Parts: sequence; C-alpha cells; structure tokens
Amino acid sequence: MNWNMKCLAQASTIALLWTASAASAHEGMWMPDQTAEIGAAMRADGLQIDPAQLSRLDAAPLNAIVSLGGCSASFVSPEGLVATNHHCVVGSLQNISKEGEDHLTNGFLARSLSEELPAARGSRIYVIEDQREVTADMLKGISADLTGFARHEQLDANRKALIAACEGQPNRRCDVRAYYGGASYYLQQKLEIQDVRLVYSPARGIGEFGGEKDNWMWPRHTGDFGFYRAYVAPDGSSRPYAPDNVPYRPKNWLRIAREGLKEGDFVMVAGFPGTTDRFRTAGEVRFNFAKYEPLWQRWLSNYAAQIKQATLGNRTAQIRYASILQGVENYAKKLAGDLAGADAVGLNARKATEETAYRNWVAADPALQARYGAAVLELDARVEESSRASLQGLGAALLGQARILSSARTLYRWAKEHEKPDATRESGFQDRDRSETIDRLTQLEREYLPDIDRKLFEAALEEYHRLDAKDRDTAFETALGQIGLDRLYADTKLADTATRLGWLDKPAAAFEASDDPFIKLAVALYPGEIAAERTNKDLAGRTQAARATYMQGLLAYRKAIGRPVYPDANGSLRLTWGKVARRTQDGQIWTPFTTAEGLLAKHTGKGEFDAPEAAIAAIRAKDYGPYVAPALGTLPVDFLSTVDITSGNSGSATLNGRGELVGLAFDGTLEGVIGDWAFPGDRNRSIHVDSRFMLWTMDKIDGAGRLLKEMGVPPAWAGKRL
Repeated sequence: MNWNMKCLAQASTIALLWTASAASAHEGMWMPDQTAEIGAAMRADGLQIDPAQLSRLDAAPLNAIVSLGGCSASFVSPEGLVATNHHCVVGSLQNISKEGEDHLTNGFLARSLSEELPAARGSRIYVIEDQREVTADMLKGISADLTGFARHEQLDANRKALIAACEGQPNRRCDVRAYYGGASYYLQQKLEIQDVRLVYSPARGIGEFGGEKDNWMWPRHTGDFGFYRAYVAPDGSSRPYAPDNVPYRPKNWLRIAREGLKEGDFVMVAGFPGTTDRFRTAGEVRFNFAKYEPLWQRWLSNYAAQIKQATLGNRTAQIRYASILQGVENYAKKLAGDLAGADAVGLNARKATEETAYRNWVAADPALQARYGAAVLELDARVEESSRASLQGLGAALLGQARILSSARTLYRWAKEHEKPDATRESGFQDRDRSETIDRLTQLEREYLPDIDRKLFEAALEEYHRLDAKDRDTAFETALGQIGLDRLYADTKLADTATRLGWLDKPAAAFEASDDPFIKLAVALYPGEIAAERTNKDLAGRTQAARATYMQGLLAYRKAIGRPVYPDANGSLRLTWGKVARRTQDGQIWTPFTTAEGLLAKHTGKGEFDAPEAAIAAIRAKDYGPYVAPALGTLPVDFLSTVDITSGNSGSATLNGRGELVGLAFDGTLEGVIGDWAFPGDRNRSIHVDSRFMLWTMDKIDGAGRLLKEMGVPPAWAGKRL
C-alpha cells in the first residue's frame, strides 16, 4: 500500500469510528447557521419543528434565548420574565441580603411588580439580534510580512471598527469572536437591557440543595432556578433603573411544555456556552494537564479554604464572599474532574492519534504540504512558547485576590489609556466600557471587607513568593516592602466607594503623585504589566497566523473524511441536542430522573442538605398536584441527558421537540467535564432541573401563583398529570 493510500485508509478508519460514536453521543455545540448540516439528524432523534426555524434569530425559539453575560437564560412570558439558574442570580440575592434579612438562605419572591428589586450592580440581559460572518473585514490589512505584534494590532483595530459601527445603533452591545482559531470571524449583535430586576428565587435549601458535596455529581436533587425581569423606558428604549421603567415586551417567549419528559425523549439546549478547547494540539494538551491545571486547581482549592477560614463564624462576611466562594469551589472541583477525566479517557494518546492522522494526511500530498506544512511546524513552536508564558500569567493572577489592588490597577490603567484616542485604547478601557467599569468598581462594596481581604492577600503573597524570581515583579515587591501590609490597609481611602469612583477621571499624573498605598502598588506594577502585555501580543499575533492556517487544513481534512465540524465554544449562541438518558458504568446504573423521595432521603435538616420545612412536609404528604410524572408515579426533580454543554450554558433553556420549555440546564458530571477538551460520548451527561419541579416549588411551596399565571400555566392543569 503506498503512503497516500495508507493515510486515506487511516482517515477512513477514524471517520468510521467517529460516525459510530457520534450517532449516539450527540457531540457538538452548533452555530444556528449550521442547522442545515444537522437538521436531518435532529429530526431523526425527535425534533418536530422545521430545523430551518432553528437558524433564524428573528423567530422562536432562538429569539427568546438571552445571555446574562456569563450565564444563559430565556424569556418565558410576554412581560419580560426571564428564567435562569439559581446560581446565576445568587449575586443578586447576596446584594439584597444582610444579617437579619438573609435572602441567600430564605429566597426571595416579589408579590407584585412594585416589589421586584434591582439585580446586582452591572447585571444585564442581552437579547440576540444578529450573528453574521465578518472574516473579510477582520482580515483587511493582514499580510504574511507583518510582525506578530503588528498583526495583533491590525486585527484589534479591525475588530474595534466593526464593533463601533455596530454600536452606532442605540442600546446595542456588539462583539467579534474568532472561530476555528481565527480562520473565520463572526460579529454578534445584541440589544442590551440595563434595568434587570430580581423577581423570584427559591430558598437555598431548594436552589442549592446538596451544595458543594453534590456539585458535579449524580444523583442530584437541586432546584437550580430563579427569575429576573427585563425593564425598559416607557417608550421601549433601554436605560438604567428608573422608577417609571416598564417590563420589556419580547418578540417571542418560551411556552411551558404541557407534557413532561420521559426517558428516551428528544431534548435540545440553546444558550451561550463559554469556552472549549477541543481543537488544541497534542502539545497544548500535554502541557495543560501536566503543569497548568494541576497548579491552578491547587491554588483555587487553597483559596476556597482560605475564604471559608477567614469568614468562619461571621455571617456578614459569609454573605459578602458567598458568590466568590461559590465560583471558586465550582471551578476547583471542575478542574479536579478534568485531571481525572484526562487519565480515564487516555486524552494524551487520543489527541496524539487524531493529530498524527491529520498531519500524515498533509504530509502525503505535496500540494497540501505546501499549503499547510509550514503552519504545522510554526504552531508547534508557538505552543511551546505560549506554555511558558501562561504559567507566568497564572502567577500574576494571584495578586488579583487583593480586591482593592485590582480596583487600583483598573483605575490607573483607565487613566493611562485615556491619554490615547478612544479607538486606540485597549478593549475594556474605551468609552463604551465606562458604565461596566463603574458597575464593577461599585459592586466591590458588596464583596469586600478589609480584614478578610488582608487575610486572603497575605495567603496569596505566600504563594506568589514561591514563584521563581523571573516570574515575579521586582518593582511591586520593592514597593510593597516599603509600604508594609499594616499601612496598606490602614491608610488606603479606596475602600470608600465615592472616593474610589472619584479616581476614574483623574489624570495619570495624579496617581503617580498619590500617597494612597494601593495606588502606589498599582503604579509600581504598571510597567511590568505593559511589557508583558506587549510580549504576549506579539506571541498572540504569531500564534494566530499559524493556528488559522493549521485549522483551515484541519477543516479540509475533516471534510475529506466526512466528519462534520462545529467550532469550539466561545460565548456565542449555540444549539445542541440529545436525549433523556440513563448511564450505566461498572457496578452502577444512573437512572435518568431523580425524585422528590430522593430529596427527602438526603434531607438532614442541616448544612447543605437542609430543604425548607414546607417542601419536606409536602413531599411527606405526597402533595404533588398535577406535577407527577406518569412514568415515575411521583414528582421528578432533575434529569440527565446526552446534550453537549459547558460553562456558560448555566441557565440555558432545555426544550422538547416542539420547542417548549421542559427544564433548565445547570451542570454536568465530573466524569464528563473532560468534554471541554475531547467529547467523551460514553461518559457525557448533562444535568437539568425538570420544569415540573420548578412549577411545583412555585405553586406548592412558595405561592408564586402570579408568575405561574403570567407564564401561561393555566388553572385547568390542576388535578391533571403532566
């Protein structure tokens, strides 16, 4: 067999293996405009609406899907009511909580529109309006003879120009994201709703039942849901909170499914998944799991333990740091699952096999070698360079545990950037970013206590000083040694919100002359920050040039072997589908639904397993009303599916084949989180809260009848099974 035929045979074998596994694995976070490629497969699995409808951003169900800027959500009423996860509204619960009025523990329900409260500072609802390819515009002025830095700056200038043109319309927020490693680019246009109000969230004993112990685990019994509402000015325009603002009227909203799910049913999820790394090279994978993630996981685990210790016995402090702690614990556990999963699926060998097949395909054809061969070698070199730089960046992130220092650095950088024309300022420091910057600087007052911050910063400094001297900032260490920790916290005025915000419009010279100790540290850090940033931009430009060509070749290869390709998740709108399914592994059977009786069995009345008394009483009385699942004979709580999701999908609407809401995606399992790097069809399961448990909690436990009526849940359902 000649070399070319051998490569094609290898490719065909890989294609057949992929096809066999993908048929049941439901791999892929697909862009709406890829619906034509996957529509037939979705129909075969149970989609009942026209697949072409899923490519339209101006029609249901996609124009009911919204982003919260980190979580996903959806409109569920004509009055702008938005459903998402409990853990996506926990920052707002924290915002309205204090000792003696603990909504983090007890939940929140507005009995009328007038009782709905402003969400946490900086909360936004983004309504998707358009997603279009802009590759040609992004590559204007890009040529092979540019340095890495020049390439980066040209791409950045093109991106800013596209965003500025898009945001010429009022109340629009736009962004341009890279796909396939920069082989293509799309612009996403969204309506930005600035007045977001908290409407309802169940008690912690429902919304976080099982806490950290059950996080990423199955069986799960968590009612992870909550509601916001979008408000606009009386004329329909978006503006910040005002007493006379009115509920936003979306063009479409999701209807609650009259018929609940059963095992084997089709489900799809629409949302804004954060990031995946499935197209990373074998070298990047080896480095990540050998060095980067083990270090990051250890630091995050230590940080979580330090927050718990520092806030022990202090409920005010626990409320202030609740959202931070939840995020840190969640990600630390996810990284632990990554590390275990990489070994379990043989990730290094798997990536090496896939990569070798692609590279052999290129090497076997002189024309392909001429087109892609140099990029393959160049990307390998850049990956090695990037790996070293990423460890340095991780060390610098330790300093972010000092919240006031982070604010001081933002303020000084703002002043330095505003010495330039707006179009040439760094992203995040342009005029368009002012309101978000003010929100972050203001929100600090709800997430900061000086004595707690100092303890956490001291712990971070211990870790920082263990880094190699070349990875630390000498100017920062000198300045900190001169100031001392006692003076750092005793003499700063930046803990006061008005004072902190007052620095936003001061010139850089005022910072450089300031005696505020945190400002002095920020000024000391700035030169090293800028130098590292310039080095990283040059590396990013060179890497993008190699990766974009490398990915063009990989796309051609996968087309040649008949393997459809979706881009890595990058925060843009995606669709994924699968089925409600159990999972069987050695000695275990994960049934696809958990039930109210399982929640009762876990309930201890304390700690993470302390459900509200009303819920426990109703379960004991089997007071489930119309929310019983016929196949189960009881109330479902959560369910498993084979849909392909990741972080950012939290709060995503889970829809049935008719496009009706049947639940909300909120988690995965530790066995499947390695899917961010390579989809494990046999291990992947996503966890959703069942809409029947949501409705039961609202109806029987919290008396949210006003919202049920608004969502179109008719009284006629009473006494009838879903």
